[in-house]
Amino acid sequence: MADFHQNGNIATLHNLRAGSVQAMEHAVTTFGQSRKITLILPSLYSELEAPALAHIVDELAQVPYLHRIIIGLDRADRDQFTHATQYFARLPQDHVVIWNDSPRQKAIGARLEAMGLYPAEPGKGKNVWSCLGYLMACRDSDVVAIHDCDITTYSREMLTRLVYPVANPNFPYQLAKGYYPRIGNGSMNGRVTRLLISPILIALKKVIGDRDYIDYLRSFRYPLSGEFAMRTGMLPDLRIPSDWGLEIGVLSEAWRNLAPKSVCQVEIADAYDHKHQDLSAQDAGTGLNRMSTDICKAIFRKLAADGTVFTTHIFRTLKATYYRTALDLLESYYNDAAMNGLTLDRHREEQSIELFAENIMRAGQVFLENPSETPFIATWSRVNAADPDLMRDMLRAVADDYDEIKGA
Repeated sequence: MADFHQNGNIATLHNLRAGSVQAMEHAVTTFGQSRKITLILPSLYSELEAPALAHIVDELAQVPYLHRIIIGLDRADRDQFTHATQYFARLPQDHVVIWNDSPRQKAIGARLEAMGLYPAEPGKGKNVWSCLGYLMACRDSDVVAIHDCDITTYSREMLTRLVYPVANPNFPYQLAKGYYPRIGNGSMNGRVTRLLISPILIALKKVIGDRDYIDYLRSFRYPLSGEFAMRTGMLPDLRIPSDWGLEIGVLSEAWRNLAPKSVCQVEIADAYDHKHQDLSAQDAGTGLNRMSTDICKAIFRKLAADGTVFTTHIFRTLKATYYRTALDLLESYYNDAAMNGLTLDRHREEQSIELFAENIMRAGQVFLENPSETPFIATWSRVNAADPDLMRDMLRAVADDYDEIKGA
């Protein structure tokens, strides 16, 4: 993807293959002396049993500029937490595993629930939110990066390129979003971005007219990537969605809180692959079926907050426009894949488009029936105002969990 195109809405920082990885890593190490850099890894325990995370940890062990690594561990019992601390022990950087299912963390959750501030549902959004709270409680980092734990094509260059724009003191960026082509095992991947996000944004522009927010989202080459880097100053007022709308939600928050010149996207890999979600056509509560509905709701909510009026008729028109647009784009994707020797199953792709079209209507109906639905987790500014001791107690709970397993 070595080009130098700029879309005019946000800055795009390319990999022009003109400099060495070592030089960039050295520069970030220099930046990190005055701007401490922390990495957050939201992880399920099951990911510790897969080869992808083992390779990621091996790569991270060689990164010289990280001040701290925070691992948020979900779906783990006590023995699994103990194993996780041993698993990550080979990291030479200061690091911590937050056992999100520990009795102490559940007690923190009960305090939040009593104030009406507890995340609505478990998942990646809650995990990231908890890790951000821990990071802010530490009060010693200037830059935070987030990436997934199931990247099968990982290299530490991805992280270096991701954090460079926000760590560089000569750059104005508060948020950097990673992008890459989703290619793996000889096939073109990234179905939700290709077959839902791109065509629905085109369809929305046709149906409801020009909106700056739509142009902003269309500027991102891979809006659903899980790779972010941010200045920590924006974290206290960041609203994290608790559902599958996490990535779109964070971009929407950047749109709401930051000037366009403070946001950039950066090319971090030539090819990227990770664990694939099932379409789950028969189960609206899982897989890409659930994800596509949540993403549509996130976009509709943001547009409504900016003054767009939605009706059943608009959603019907949007569904029809989306369907035709998605099929037209599918032709382009198919030809692109064929020219590059990649496979693309047109039947499965059209099945996905049909499901996504139905989910546009489902998401629209949910929105109309409950327009005040707010799946966002409370900001840490609000939590701190409601319970000023909670962040300090989070730090103590994590330390006590460690002390307990060491004693055992």
